[in-house]
Amino acid sequence: MTCLDRDTVVARSLAPPFTLEHPASRRQRRRLLINILDWLQAQPGRTWQDRWNASGVDTSGRATPDWKDIPAAWIAAAGRSTDPQAPRYGLNAALLQLICGDVVRPSIPWLLTARSHMNLAREMARVRDPDDFAALRAASRRAVVSDVTEDGAVNRVSYILAAKGGALRDITVGDCLELLDLAYEYGEYHSGGTGPHFYQMLHATGIFPDSAPTTVRMLGPSRKGQLTPAQLIDRYDLACHPVRDLLVDYLSERQPALDYTSLMGLANHLGLRFWKDLEEHHPGISSLDLAPDVAAAWKQRARTKPAGPGSGSPTGRVPRLSSSGCLVSVRALYLDIAQWAAEDPARWGRWAVRCPIRPADIAQRRELGGRKSRMGQRTRERLPALPKVATALDQARADAAALLETSRQVGDREYFTASGQVMRRLILPSSEPRIWAEDTSGVRHDLTREEDRAFWAWAAVEILRHTGIRVEELTELSHHSLVQHRTPATGELVPLLHIAPSKTDQERLLVASPELADVLAAIIQRVRAGDGSVPLVAVYGRDRVWSPPMPLLFQHRAGMENVPYMPSAIAGLMREALTRAGLRDTSRQALRFTPHDFRRIFVTDAILHGMPPHIAQLVVGHRDIATTMDYKAVYPEEAINSHRAFLARRRDLRPSEEYRTPTDEEWDEFLGHFERRKLALGVCGRSYATPCIHEHACVRCPMLRPDPAQRPRLVEIADNLNARIDEARNQGWLGEIDGLE
Repeated sequence: MTCLDRDTVVARSLAPPFTLEHPASRRQRRRLLINILDWLQAQPGRTWQDRWNASGVDTSGRATPDWKDIPAAWIAAAGRSTDPQAPRYGLNAALLQLICGDVVRPSIPWLLTARSHMNLAREMARVRDPDDFAALRAASRRAVVSDVTEDGAVNRVSYILAAKGGALRDITVGDCLELLDLAYEYGEYHSGGTGPHFYQMLHATGIFPDSAPTTVRMLGPSRKGQLTPAQLIDRYDLACHPVRDLLVDYLSERQPALDYTSLMGLANHLGLRFWKDLEEHHPGISSLDLAPDVAAAWKQRARTKPAGPGSGSPTGRVPRLSSSGCLVSVRALYLDIAQWAAEDPARWGRWAVRCPIRPADIAQRRELGGRKSRMGQRTRERLPALPKVATALDQARADAAALLETSRQVGDREYFTASGQVMRRLILPSSEPRIWAEDTSGVRHDLTREEDRAFWAWAAVEILRHTGIRVEELTELSHHSLVQHRTPATGELVPLLHIAPSKTDQERLLVASPELADVLAAIIQRVRAGDGSVPLVAVYGRDRVWSPPMPLLFQHRAGMENVPYMPSAIAGLMREALTRAGLRDTSRQALRFTPHDFRRIFVTDAILHGMPPHIAQLVVGHRDIATTMDYKAVYPEEAINSHRAFLARRRDLRPSEEYRTPTDEEWDEFLGHFERRKLALGVCGRSYATPCIHEHACVRCPMLRPDPAQRPRLVEIADNLNARIDEARNQGWLGEIDGLE
C-alpha cells in the first residue's frame, strides 16, 4: 500500500471497511487525508513509508511531545488554513487512517511514546481484523483482569500490527519480545496492561503455535538462565584483566563439582568481596601476592559490612554475622592454585603465591556457635506461640472467606456484616471480576485478593509446621506428590507425601497426618480447573532453569495464566498474615516467622516428644545428624531435668551410707572447716577434709583467694619480699635467696 499514488490512497481510505457512517464525517476525513498526504508528498522518498521516515516526525526513537508541529507548520505555510490551531486539528485521525490502511508503518518506539489519542486499537479492530480482536477480548474477559489492563494489552497488540502490518495471526513471538524489550528500554513497562499481558491474550486465543512458550515470563530479561563463569565475573567490572581471566578459569575448574547457586556464591566472594574490594581500596593492584598490611586491612573489611541508618557505629561499619564463608573461599583459591601449579605449572605457576589467610583467621566455629545460640533462642521463643499462630491464620482465612461470600450477595453501595466487620460493597465501573468493599473508615479492600492471600498463608504455615520441609520443597509440591502405601499386614492405605529431591538431592516420603491431608485436599480443591485437573505451570528454579510444566499445588491465577508461588512470595504471605493478626512475642514486639523457623520448630518438637534423632534426620532430609541436632533447641527445663536424672543415677551407684543424715558433731565440724578457711589476705579454697599443702604459707599457695580489699597489704608484702631478696644478694646469703624465691 505504501507504493500507491495519492488519488488511489484517498479512494481506498474512503472505501469499505474504512467508510464512516455520516456524510459530514466522510467529507472531513477526505479533507484531512489530502492535507497529510500532501505534506508527506512534499518529503523526499519514493514511497509513502520513505517520506514518513524522512519527515522528521518518526526517528525510530522516542517521539517528541510537539511532533504535530512539523506537519502543522507545512499545512499552515501552504495556506490550507488561516486559523493557527486548525492545522493541528484532525492530524491524529488522518494519520490513524494511513496507519490502519498500512500506508505508513510508524516505529514501535514512536508508537510507545507518542502521547496522542488515536484510538488505534478500536480502529484496528474495526478495519483490520474484527473477528480476531473480538476473540482477543473474549479471552481476556475470562481472566481476572480489569478493563484498564485489557485495554492496555489490546493497545500493545495494535502497536505490533501498526509497525509490522498484517493481521493478528501474523504476529510472532519475536514481535512480542521486541515490543517488550523496547517497552523496558523506553520506560513504558508498568501496570495498566502495558506489561506482558498482551502475550497471554494472544497465546490464549491460539495465535501462536503449540511450540511457543506458555508464558512470556520464560522470555523476560530477568530470566536469562544460567550465566557462564565469565558472565558471573564480568558483573563486577574488574579493572585487572589478568586477574579477571584467572578467576574465570578458576570458576570453570570448580564448576563441575558445584551446583549453580554455590557457583554464584563463589563468584560473589572472589569477584566482588575479594578482588573488587581490593581494587577499590588499592587502585592498580595486579598481583595475588598481597602485602601484610593490605591483607590485614582486607580481612578486617571482610568481617564487617556498611552500617545501616540508626546503627550508631562511629566507623560506619558493623560486624557481619558470618564472614568465614568469604575467607574460606579466598583461602581455597590460593591453596587450589598452589596445588594445581604443581600439576600444570605453565597455566597456574605464575599465580602460586603465599596465602594471606591463616586457619586462625577463620572463626568458623565461633560463628557456628553464635548462630546456634541465636537460632536456639529464636526457636524457644516461637515454639510456644505456634498454636496461637495456627489459630490466628485459620481464623483470618475463615473471616476473609466469609466477607467475600457475603459481599457477593449484596448490591452496589449496600452495607453488609460478616465476621464482626461492617463493610459496603463497591461495584466499580469496569468489568473487573474482583470484588471490592469499603470499611467504616473509608478504606477500600480488594476482598478477592485478601481472601486468596489469607488462604495461601494458612496453607503454607500448616504444611510447613506439619512436615518440617524446606520452603523450596513446599513450592515444588505437586499433585503427583500425593501417593498411597498399602501395608502388607493389614492392607490399610496410608497417605504419603513425596518430597522431590531438593538441597540434598535425596527424595523422601512422609506420612501425611489427618490434619495435613485436610490441608492438601483444600489446596487441590482450590486449584482445580473447570475440567477437574490441576493446571500445569512451569517454575524458574534457584538453579536458573525452567522446569517442565507440572501440576504444582502452590499456584494462583494472575491475569490469564497460573503462576507458581516462589519462596520469597511465601515469606511475604506469612509476613503479611502475621502483621494482620497482630501477634506479639514476650517482649511485646511484633511476632515474626520465616519459613525456616517452622523447620527448626518441627525438629525441636519431634525430638522433645521422643522421636529418635536419626529418624528426625531422615524425615527432614539432612545429610548429617549433627545438622539435625543443631536444629534442635535446648530448653533450660530439659537441661535441669537431665541433670537431676544424672544425679539420681549416680546416687544409686554409690554406697547408701554416704547419703545418711550427718550428726550434730559432724555438721559442726563441716561448718568449722569454712570458718577455718578465713585468712588475713582472703579465703583458702581447699576442699573439705583436705590438709594444707603449703604448711600455711598462704601467700605462695595457689589455693588462696585474695580479698580485693587487702591489695595494699599484698603490695606491702611483695615490697618487703623484694627488699629481703636484695639484702640477701648483697650479703651473699645464697640459701636465703633460694628460700625466698
